[in-house]
Amino acid sequence: METVTVVGAGLAGCEAAWRLANMGIGVRLCEMKPHKYTPAHSYQGFAELVCSNSLKAKRAASAAGMLKEEMRRLGSLTMQCADEAEVGAGGALAVDRKQFSDLVTAKIKACPQIEIVNGEVTKIPKGRVVIATGPLTSDKLSQSIRELVGEEYLYFHDAAAPIVTSESIDFNKAFFASRYGRGDADYINCPMEKDEYLRFYNELIEAETAPLHAFDKQPDGFSVYEGCMPIEVLAKRGEDTMRYGPLKPVGITHPVTNKRYYAVVQLRAENRDKDMYNIVGFQTNLKFSEQKRAFSLIPGLENAEFVRYGVMHRNTFVNSPKLLDVNLALRKNKNVYFAGQITGVEGYIESAASGIAAGINMAQTVSGRESVTFPETTMLGSLCRYVSDESVENFQPMGSNMGILPSLDEKIKNKKLRYERLAERGLNDLSDMIRQLDI
Repeated sequence: METVTVVGAGLAGCEAAWRLANMGIGVRLCEMKPHKYTPAHSYQGFAELVCSNSLKAKRAASAAGMLKEEMRRLGSLTMQCADEAEVGAGGALAVDRKQFSDLVTAKIKACPQIEIVNGEVTKIPKGRVVIATGPLTSDKLSQSIRELVGEEYLYFHDAAAPIVTSESIDFNKAFFASRYGRGDADYINCPMEKDEYLRFYNELIEAETAPLHAFDKQPDGFSVYEGCMPIEVLAKRGEDTMRYGPLKPVGITHPVTNKRYYAVVQLRAENRDKDMYNIVGFQTNLKFSEQKRAFSLIPGLENAEFVRYGVMHRNTFVNSPKLLDVNLALRKNKNVYFAGQITGVEGYIESAASGIAAGINMAQTVSGRESVTFPETTMLGSLCRYVSDESVENFQPMGSNMGILPSLDEKIKNKKLRYERLAERGLNDLSDMIRQLDI
């Protein structure tokens, strides 16, 4: 049987290689370390954890916990090694980074179906390929990917606004209307009186920003983001700058009272189901806790549930909704799969889980079997759907969160109980799929 090339031995690449090997497919795993390192990496082992040693919450009735349990049921290499390398971290699963990397590396190297090839890959290999090169993909390989997918579909900086659930927005204050009085009433509008605006403005300009890695910094600061400037940087240019930008109230009136406002924050639907909305123009480099504090001052968002906070850092990723199918294959070339953060999933376990999905489906392709589409009720299935949803505009990376799962048939106000039911439903559906398909 033919061999599949997996490019990148991070979490996603190792999971893809492990899954392929355990389904009887030969793998050529290419990793440029130790011959070359990205600016973020320093350890020669595989699956190096860079920013944190935490794999987030353990409890199954949480987005991260649910995804980890799905991964365990799918035979995840990441979860096997994480459980063995665990260090105390309360309700979170944290690991000894060196031990974790060493465990993954040892298991991959001991697998007879996997051949390790060290050295930088500068062009997409021929044949069956899984590209799992992460958010700091090397310049030469990035150029090869650009040539494959089209220059406009490869991004190099991640400038994302926060996303909140629609059900957490207070519609006693917010209302639907068009953008600047043009088109249909597709936007949620959070109106501000002058005193509300000034309070928000003053808190925003004093809010604490997140530290930048050296490779995120630009010689001229954030000027590279002039077209999508951080909201806090825009605010610091003057008290009224936001009112002439994303908070411009022109043409926006209340649909019942016809009242006009001093400023208006608008939210745009993030997905087809319209259960998630992003805050328009609010890309930001504030710390997550500061985003929660400052943005909750916006009328209507006092109790908003954030499914993703805004981020601003270097990140190479493809415009997956336009390029990838729900099984993470290129729509125009089923011999090429993508996995990990380059697909637009955000986070350690999300990257690893996408590697499992890509590995399973590449194995199915090689064996001449039908692709496996994970149930949308699972966290992995919902992540795959999000990154392949052609209706998503202005695509930005997304991590696991309960907001991307389909709603339950019954309305449950208690958040803890609702999350428990969502996790129970998804895990049951995954178990049914595994039994039926014998994967």
